[in-house]
Amino acid sequence: MKSYRKELTFRVPARRAFVNITGEVEKALAESGVTEGLCLVNAMHITASVFVNDDEPGLHRDMERWLEGLAPEKPYERYDHNTFEDNGDAHLKRTVMGREAVVAVTGGRLDFGPWERIFYGEFDGKRNKRVLIKIIGE
Repeated sequence: MKSYRKELTFRVPARRAFVNITGEVEKALAESGVTEGLCLVNAMHITASVFVNDDEPGLHRDMERWLEGLAPEKPYERYDHNTFEDNGDAHLKRTVMGREAVVAVTGGRLDFGPWERIFYGEFDGKRNKRVLIKIIGE
């Protein structure tokens, strides 16, 4: 069995964003030489997420509104966590959106359903954050 590890670094200029990272993951898969196995992609920060969904701008706006309704950024004082940072909402948004995505690898390709893509979700941007790609298989 082969094992391959790669880190990506993101610095999103806004506080929140959804970034399609499918191309970077596909590049890592090609580098790995794995043709049958699993690909794990996970955010290595507790205010960011990795998830699978459609790359459609209207859906992204809907997700942003939905998340902001669940955990509004302001007022900052609503969160007990906000003692030295103002990112209590980002921790909650990450909890809802999840830490990682696992995608099957078949025939050397990510085995997606229709329209599925891998996204990095940033909820407290403007600083460097890492995403881990771990691929195992034959």
